Amino acid sequence: MADRAMTEPAATGHALSPIALWGLLAGVAALLFAWRVGMQWPTAPGDGIDLDRVILFYSTLPRAAVAVLAGTVLGLSGLLLQHVLRNPLAEPSTLGISAGAQLAMTAASVYAPFLMGRSQGPVAFAGGIVAVLLVLSLTWRRGLEPVSVVLAGMMVALTASSISAALILANGDYLFSLFIWGGGSLVQQDWGPAIALAVRLAIGVGAALLLLRPLTILGLDDASARGLGIARHSSRFLVIALAVWMATTVVAEVGVIGFVGLAAPALATLSGARTLRQKLLAAPLIGAILLWLTDGLVQLAAGTGGERIPTGAGTALLGGPVLLWLLPRLRMLEWPDLGAHGASPRKAGDPWLIILLLLLAMLLAAWVALVLGRGPAGWSVAGGEMLSDLAAWRAPRIGVAAAAGAMLAVAGVVIQRITGNPLASPEVLGVGTGAGAGLTAVLAFSAAAAPGWQFAGSVLGSLAVLIAMLAIGARAKFGAERLLLAGVTMSALCSAVITATIAMGNAQSYVLLRWLSGSTSQATGVDAWLMIACLVLLTLPLFLAARWLDILPLGENTARGLGLPVANGRLTLIVLAAILTALAAMFVGPLSFVGLIAPHLARLVGFARARAHLAGAVLIGALLMIVSDWLSRMAAFPYELPAGLFASLLGGPYLVHLLAKGVPRHG
Repeated sequence: MADRAMTEPAATGHALSPIALWGLLAGVAALLFAWRVGMQWPTAPGDGIDLDRVILFYSTLPRAAVAVLAGTVLGLSGLLLQHVLRNPLAEPSTLGISAGAQLAMTAASVYAPFLMGRSQGPVAFAGGIVAVLLVLSLTWRRGLEPVSVVLAGMMVALTASSISAALILANGDYLFSLFIWGGGSLVQQDWGPAIALAVRLAIGVGAALLLLRPLTILGLDDASARGLGIARHSSRFLVIALAVWMATTVVAEVGVIGFVGLAAPALATLSGARTLRQKLLAAPLIGAILLWLTDGLVQLAAGTGGERIPTGAGTALLGGPVLLWLLPRLRMLEWPDLGAHGASPRKAGDPWLIILLLLLAMLLAAWVALVLGRGPAGWSVAGGEMLSDLAAWRAPRIGVAAAAGAMLAVAGVVIQRITGNPLASPEVLGVGTGAGAGLTAVLAFSAAAAPGWQFAGSVLGSLAVLIAMLAIGARAKFGAERLLLAGVTMSALCSAVITATIAMGNAQSYVLLRWLSGSTSQATGVDAWLMIACLVLLTLPLFLAARWLDILPLGENTARGLGLPVANGRLTLIVLAAILTALAAMFVGPLSFVGLIAPHLARLVGFARARAHLAGAVLIGALLMIVSDWLSRMAAFPYELPAGLFASLLGGPYLVHLLAKGVPRHG
């Protein structure tokens, strides 16, 4: 018999039976709900309006119903996606469905607000189905490999989220309320969303029961399914469309709720559900309990001072550790080598001539960014006194952008060579968002913390995430792909911490929002010279340690055999990469993909040895960020987009293209 493409998560022993455990958790959720109801229980009727009665019947009760129904819908949707794709990591968030729906709704709000009056559901469904079709089309040639599908989905999600933010910023809308909505707030004002979710759930359950036989067959390998006479592709797309329709309904009604669709099916299996019928019963129930319990804890943390954390951020805080815990327990038929389909890149005959050409291209881009721009009167080329005036504003931005791009590129080269993973980067492994989590920790003590303290917190946060990723990978014996997924999970976890803090609406929130946007608009001449000096001081040791970077990708045993101090060398490189990432993130935010793109492009043009690879990546990273910063100022004039955000709009599609085409191996 052919092996299954996905086996079940490894069973573990339980001191408490699964039914008793989930009954206990449901009981805790019910107690939290009862406590909340007790706070709003109506007093004796009087002549006026009883505000407590209004809050109870039009906010508290509908909110509990929405939590239960949305959790049930997401649990069922996640189960269907995982089953038909034979992928234990598939769910609406990891496949980009939720982010696609959010992008569609954002675009409709900006350009076609009439659609949002009565057509939120169809708009969200259109965005979700386009996102999942994009993911499937990009990974079809790879046979819908589980890791490739999830990585493509996560990158599509990141790109869609960046475009959503860019649309809002470009149109001058107030970002803060939409940011909280995107975090998945379950606050309710009537029973409309609960009724809509109940209708979708009833239809989804009915359709799943009608499709029970095709679903059972689709869980088998393709050869078995073909032998049983089922129309595999049409049946699979029909089930995916059903799952997307249910998941996007949740996005349309309450915003993005992540990880419930991932955790519920996995926990159902770990709790003993083996057959599809058992999972169809267990996964939705567990999803309902998880979201109801999380929402109760969010309200408990809020107390009487008002809700501070969106429930969606709470589920990410819960789901991140759950996924990290599940990764070593997930057994798949194949965790593919993402470089297996990509040819080794050619080696440049004269790499230093190419480096000279890249230097000239970077200087040309800097000159264009300095003299060419748009103003109230249209495009103009500055010269003379006008250029002198504009240079005082434009030159520091160009310097900071170039230095930040070069820093991310260097960090990307180091991380890719340490891990031997061609898809690793500061952004993808969560090092950039780790810097944000460290910054958040510093701001928790004081919103007016000095820049030195903010930088120290950012460095410690990025360093902690990078060391944690490598430690997790070493302990669990992860391959490069599992390490990459662990990094994306850590990124989501750190992002949830940042989102939760921003949602509080205090002074720290605005500092983090400014950091998250990654704009160079406040850069000064001192910032530019400081960044350039740090780049030189931190990068020169790497050129001197180029032998380490050449040997480490060959493996730990080979490196030791050649006399390399593996532990000390790796730690030194990790610390340098973390500092470089934190410095760059302070100015261009956590998401730019320059740390991924620049090393790739440098390798594609023929830089195989470490010194040439570093030099080429530095110049390409600086070039990319200079161009991104200039475009961010010009594309939506008079509004300005953050440079890091614009770079992510360029870098995200490139990463998705790499996943579809096959990643070049280290040469």
